Order: sequence, then structure tokens, then C-alpha cells
Amino acid sequence: MAAESAHRSPTFSAKPPEAAVLSTMQDVPLLISRILTHGSTIHGGSQVITWTGEGAPQRRSFAEIGSRAAQLAHALHDDLGVRGDDRVATLMWNNAEHVEAYFAVPSMGAVLHTLNLRLPANQLAWIVGHASDRVIIANGSLLPLLGPLLPHLPGVEHVVVSGPGDRSVLEGASARVHEYEELLAGKPTTYDWPELDELQAAAMCYTSGTTGDPKGVVYSHRSVYLHSMQVNMAQSMGLTDADTSLVVVPQFHVNAWGLPHATFMTGVNMLMPDRFLQPGPLAEMIEAERPTHAAAVPTIWQGLLAELTAKPRDVSSLTQVTIGGSACPPALMAAFDELGMRVCHAWGMTETSPLGTIARPPAHAVGTDEEFAYRLTQGRFPAGVEARLSGPGGERLPWDGESAGELEVRGPWIAGAYFGGTDGEAFRPEDKFSADGWLKTGDVGTISHDGFLTLTDRAKDVIKSGGEWISSVDLENALMAHPDVAEAAVVAVPDDKWGERPLATVVLKEGATADFETLRAFLAERVAKWQLPERWTVIPAVPKTSVGKFDKKVIRKQYASGELDVTQI
Repeated sequence: MAAESAHRSPTFSAKPPEAAVLSTMQDVPLLISRILTHGSTIHGGSQVITWTGEGAPQRRSFAEIGSRAAQLAHALHDDLGVRGDDRVATLMWNNAEHVEAYFAVPSMGAVLHTLNLRLPANQLAWIVGHASDRVIIANGSLLPLLGPLLPHLPGVEHVVVSGPGDRSVLEGASARVHEYEELLAGKPTTYDWPELDELQAAAMCYTSGTTGDPKGVVYSHRSVYLHSMQVNMAQSMGLTDADTSLVVVPQFHVNAWGLPHATFMTGVNMLMPDRFLQPGPLAEMIEAERPTHAAAVPTIWQGLLAELTAKPRDVSSLTQVTIGGSACPPALMAAFDELGMRVCHAWGMTETSPLGTIARPPAHAVGTDEEFAYRLTQGRFPAGVEARLSGPGGERLPWDGESAGELEVRGPWIAGAYFGGTDGEAFRPEDKFSADGWLKTGDVGTISHDGFLTLTDRAKDVIKSGGEWISSVDLENALMAHPDVAEAAVVAVPDDKWGERPLATVVLKEGATADFETLRAFLAERVAKWQLPERWTVIPAVPKTSVGKFDKKVIRKQYASGELDVTQI
């Protein structure tokens, strides 16, 4: 693992000539243990606040997190025999114990592997085996998910359980079962964190596996450290110790977008929702704990908007919302603006740690008619992320805001390979990496002269109709601007004349009366006539992936098998 994490493409390194003048700067490795030490001392009074659903939330200072992370490291090393780059997995909600594992495991030299609890059981079992996880730390409420998997996880030697839950589902497991708090009890509250190579593996996440097996992405200490610094930049999330961030984005989803590490750098308080991710509890915790910032995918905010519309709360503290994972519909952004919550678009993926862009309008646009248009983009590339567009034949396209191509990126927190191919080495499939080492994102879009990215679609979701491309995202955003539409997903379906045409699947709001003719007429005012879908259907909910994105392959499969009641106009 350590060797694999140190893999670098030739384009990412250069050996200085023999006669080169060397710097006089100290060579201090960029390590997660240094983030932990800084946060737990300089910002020791900041808090991780975990929502409990009943009674007062659990409050734990950064200083306490630091002490308990040291105790956890001692327990993993002394009691469970974790050594070197052993993989320690977590199957946990967003809570203080998960933050402790975030710091303890990589700081001691092991590798943290966050398990996506929303993946199908067979994918979870495959991932645990592929990563060679030896230990799983799990929340008690998730034991019904873990219990049936354990017989299929022969490499897992220990399960550590945190919080309430029925332990009986683990009876008969070959792995030894431990209580989290009992393991920590009596352990020293300091740990002699080792001086590691900053290129050593620190954490790993797997892609959601929408096509083929999930792929492992291994983050280094260096990449996490640099990514955390970028998250804290003023033109990024720009949070300070005066802020409290509601971290809704799961800790198993690309390290909660880097927030647990970044907040320890700057002393930002974290409000963790644990398993209470429904719109009602989220509204309650915003009103009670007064966070100033929140981060989640658009589907979370759509649910919260419906909740606040039906049952208004005082959410005036929440002035900044970071939305990523998929495009935020303009209508949703405008609705939150009216509530005083300023939405800031961001783009990224598992392979980019994930910060790739963030949509802070340039100074000249603030307060002008241009400002909202800039906010609707995916944002500008920060220092550290280089980007280029490739056309269908691999040609380089200009940054003119019009030429659309596949986005390719590289940088110090961008993956240069995937973990563990068939021979156990890092591998770089040609469809994911260019010959010169750039990551092929699979996203299609344009880049403006001043470096703002606008994504028009995923390469696999673009509708290729009669030699022209139709953006499914543009159609979806236009449809979701209709007051009767809660959600909409548009996919390409086969067409005898044009090759492909759009199928519009819509989720209507309760009590909605709009019919397909009305929706098509509404759409006709916003997109070119030739792009208008002829095929329409109403569905109860848009299928979602394990990280909350629209799962369009499910809709395409439902259409192909005749499961959808489609009306042709």
C-alpha cells in the first residue's frame, strides 16, 4: 500500500539537475497527525457537536477529540495488532467517533477506509475484500447491515462497535467483537505519532461503481494536507473559527468533502447529523444549533426546502450552503437565496479529493446581472488544479465558453491511478487516464476565458440526436423550474429516426395538476424546439446512487424492459 500510494506519473515529478541550487527550507512532511495536533491545541475549544435525536446533542471539544484519537490509536495498536499500513474500515454515520477514527488511523501510520453504507451488500463485501480490511469500526445502528456481511468477510479479524445497537446480529461471527468505549478506557491520552513519509497512504475511498466494479482511490497524507488548505482558502469555503459547519455530506463520501480535516486546521465547529438526515431533523438542528455553513448534495436541499415551505423554521443563521455531487437546479438556488441561504456551487469527484472547482463570482461581477450566471457554473479552478478540454478525437479545445469537450484534470490532490489491479499494483485504465497522466473525468462541458467550468452533462448521459448533442442537465434544470415539478431526470432512449431522443421522467409535487402538454410548452420557452422530449412519464421518485446522484442507468433499464408507462406527444 505504501509503495502504491507513492506512485507518481512522470508528468508529476521532475528530478533537479545535479548542479541545481537546493532550497534552505526545512523538510517537514505534510501529515494528518500535524493537522490533528494543531486543531486539538490551537483550536482545542472548538467543538464537534453530534445530533442525538433526543435530548441535548453530544458535545466534544477538539482537545477531547485529540485525546480520544490517541486512545483509539493505542487500542488499535496494542489490543488489535494494527501495524504498518493495515487497513481499518469504518461503517459509520457522521459523528464524533468517526472524526476520532479519521485522525487516529492515518496518524498512527495505518490506512483509513470509509465504507459507503448505501452500497448494495455484494458491493460492500467486494470492497472490504479488495481493500484487505482487517478491522471494521461500526456504529451500533448499522449492525443489521454489517452482521449478514461478516460471514463473507474472512479477512476481517476485529469489529469495534460504537453506540447503541443490537449486538446479537454479530453472534457467531469469526471476527472478534469489541466495544469502542471499553477499548479506549484507561488508554493514554497522548500518542507518539510517527514521522511518516508524506506520500504514504492515509485514507481510501471507492467510487460508487455505477459501471463495473468500484475503483479504489488512495489519498496520501500530502494530498489530504494540501487539499485541506485549499478548502480553507477565502475563495473556496473560506470558513473561520467563528463558523459552525453542518456536515451533511457523509464522511464516507470523499472524506466529507475534506471538511473534517479542513476544520481542524482553522477551528471551525462541526455539527454532525449522525443518522438523522431527514428534512425534519435537519431543520430542527439548524434552528437549535445555528450553523453558519452547510454542505450536501442537491437532493438533500430539495427535501429541506420542501420541509421549510411546509413548516417554516428560523434558519437565518445558515448563510452559506455548499452544493456539489451534481448540478444544483437554478430554481433551487433562487429559492434558497430568498431564504437568505447563499448557495455556492462546487464540482469534484472521488478521484479529485474532491475539490475541483468552486463558484465564487469574480469581483467585477458581484452586484451585477452577471453574478447569478457565474454562480450557476460549477466554478473556477483553484490553484493546484490544472484543467483542459478534449474533443471527440482527443484534440485540445479552447477556453472560450463555447467549445464543449471532456474535462481532464491533474494536480497534487488528483488521483494518478487506482488501487489494486489484478496484479496488486496500482493501475491506470486508458478510459480513465490519458497517456500523459491526466484524469479523464467523464464530464462534458465548457471553460470560460477566466477559468469557470460549466458542465453540460456526463459523457455517458449526453443525448446524441441526429448528429447534435442535447444536454440532459439543461432539460432537467428547465423542468425543475416548473412549480409543479419536484424532480426531473432526462435520459437518452433509442429512436429509429434520430438515433437517440430524450425521455423526460418527472416527479410531480403533491397536488400538482400539470400535464405533459403543459410541461412541454413550459420547456419550449426555455430550450430549442428540436430538443423537446416526445416521450414523457411520471415516476414516484428519481432513482439515486449511493451518494445521492440521479441513477440514470436504472431509468434506462426500466425503459428498455417496458416498466415505465410512457406517453408519446
